[in-house]
Amino acid sequence: MEIFTSWPSWAHAEGPLSAALPEPTVRDLREAVTFAGRRHGVQQRPTGRPYLEHLLEALEVAVAGAGLVDRDVLVAIVLHDVLEDTSCTEAEIARRFGLEVAALVRWVTKPRGGAKVDYLASLVRAPQGAVLVKLSDRVSNVQELQRMPWRFQRRYYMETVAYVMPLAGAHPWYAKWFSEWRGHWRRVERWPA
Repeated sequence: MEIFTSWPSWAHAEGPLSAALPEPTVRDLREAVTFAGRRHGVQQRPTGRPYLEHLLEALEVAVAGAGLVDRDVLVAIVLHDVLEDTSCTEAEIARRFGLEVAALVRWVTKPRGGAKVDYLASLVRAPQGAVLVKLSDRVSNVQELQRMPWRFQRRYYMETVAYVMPLAGAHPWYAKWFSEWRGHWRRVERWPA
């Protein structure tokens, strides 16, 4: 199972991105990373690491792992949590990065006050670009799930198997990665299928 933690900062990501993507896309990603960094500010991941690392991991998953090149999907991956976790608005995303990016981010944003399982279940109706954003996000979140408290691990594992893995079926790279991940957890952690 491949782990994607080689891009903890823009300085680490820029070279590989420049080798894989057209310059206008890299420029837009640089702007998105700067924007997300300002918006998320001092927020941290549950592990205590800077939140921006998660966004760059998800981007690394998409580019270095899945080989995605679509500008809107990649920018949405970087911005995928700004509506849910900051005061940013969809209109602001649309102005800065375009209507398509704003729509993709909206699709992967859990509605305030909504149940997480309802939101995850609704992703079966999402456009494929939004599904790719969610899959990249979830790979980043589960690749080192063992760092989290046991109850969180179990809940997140079950959500991933029930709601996210079925979304990966139409995307061979993600389907393979999640299959390997699940196999690892079933062997090492002895968790249910």
